[in-house]
Amino acid sequence: RLEGKVAIVTGGARGIGEAAVRLFEAHGAKVIIADVEDNLGNSLADSLSPDVTYAHCDVTSESDIETLVNSTVSEHGKLDVMFNNAGVLGNQSKRKSILDLDADEFDRIMTVNVRGTALGMKHAARAMVNGGGGGCIISTASVAGVMGGLGPPPVHALGSTRIVGLTKNAACELGRHGIRVNCNLAVRSGDEDAAGGDAEGERYCGGGAFSGE
Repeated sequence: RLEGKVAIVTGGARGIGEAAVRLFEAHGAKVIIADVEDNLGNSLADSLSPDVTYAHCDVTSESDIETLVNSTVSEHGKLDVMFNNAGVLGNQSKRKSILDLDADEFDRIMTVNVRGTALGMKHAARAMVNGGGGGCIISTASVAGVMGGLGPPPVHALGSTRIVGLTKNAACELGRHGIRVNCNLAVRSGDEDAAGGDAEGERYCGGGAFSGE
């Protein structure tokens, strides 16, 4: 179903991102794994077909995202699918209460999850519009963004709410160009403790802290 399509998956080295990479490749797409986990990303790309490649990309850096999208279009002539999946859940060893909100953690989650998603949308949309329209932009959010009491830290829920709102507005704007914009309201998977509990793994969990529908 994706034969001839070109897709970027941020946070694609493990977790949901890895699953998406494998699924897209199985359906015939050319896939670019974008992540900060170079060893995992290169290993995954090497284990799949030549249609899957790896590119280092820090989603908090606009220049990284712009370079990623531009190099993809330069090499393949287009971008059909942008999956904004990179994100962090937060330190799960802390109490999940608004009373214990950590300002530094708040800034980190907003920067990675919200800013990273917004920048991914921006540069993917530019490439798609400039390419004549059409395409799909998908972003990982969380059901905690629309329902309370589900357990994730409040700042994570806030970040997801912003991604949902951004998605709705981008969908209205980009629909005229034939670009579909969606987000998956995800539930907890089994990776969040491993990905969210230590300083290195928690930086970009590759979507491991989310599980898409």
